[in-house]
Amino acid sequence: MLRSVHTTREYGRLHFHLSEKMAEQGLNRNQVAQAIGSRFEVIDKWCSGSPERIDADVLARLCYVLGCGVGDLITYEEN
Repeated sequence: MLRSVHTTREYGRLHFHLSEKMAEQGLNRNQVAQAIGSRFEVIDKWCSGSPERIDADVLARLCYVLGCGVGDLITYEEN
C-alpha cells in the first residue's frame, strides 16, 4: 500500500549536520561558502538546519570540499 503524507509529524524530518562537519575540520561559514563558490546565506541556512531547498549541486560541492558523503551531512528520522 502506498503511504501518503497528511502532516509533517507523520513522515519525519531531515537533520542537517553541516555545522558539526565544519567544526570537525575547523572551518567557518565564510570559508566553506568561498570554497564551494556559494553565498554565505546558503551555508548559513544549511548550518541552521533550514535550507529552503536542497540543491544537488551544492550538496555535491559540500561533499567534495569536506571529503564526506551525503549521509554525513543529511540524515532522515522517521517518526
